[in-house]
Amino acid sequence: MKRHIVLNVNGEEYEIEAEPNRLLLQALREDIGLTGTKEGCSIGVCGACSVIVDGRLVSSCLTLAVACQGKEIATIEGLAKDGKLHPLQQAFIEYGGLQCGICTPGQIMAAKALLDENPQPSEEEVKEWMSGNLCRCTGYYKILESVMAVVNNKISADYQAGKKVREAKIQSLDVYEPVSKTK
Repeated sequence: MKRHIVLNVNGEEYEIEAEPNRLLLQALREDIGLTGTKEGCSIGVCGACSVIVDGRLVSSCLTLAVACQGKEIATIEGLAKDGKLHPLQQAFIEYGGLQCGICTPGQIMAAKALLDENPQPSEEEVKEWMSGNLCRCTGYYKILESVMAVVNNKISADYQAGKKVREAKIQSLDVYEPVSKTK
């Protein structure tokens, strides 16, 4: 039997009718129309569906919508403010931390949860925290580079969303050892 619930998502209240077993992922995408949160594995191991509930990173594919009533839910759609991208969104664009885009919302939300908890993490702490978010495209280096760009305040101050970028920022985090050539 459906229950009337009110979900606070990105600072706005949404009234929906939901079965007790309705997942937060389904409520966000199908009932509210916020499709930025993606479904990947459906068993809580890939991180594509990551959202923040009351300051805590959760897998929305495992979280019941009814359990989120009265809690603050943050999704990728709520990060940009007044037409300005969140620094993590900007960094993922500037530093190439995304490719196909399926994992990107979850990656960014996971990084946001980390930076909310620890604004100055080390590379190792970022790697550990982000290990719950899988990506099949980027090989993780560009994701790490994007997060560290925010940590180290290396994003463009004058970045404009929607403006075509003609050059990519390539930086080395000195992660790889140089290989010497042999003759």
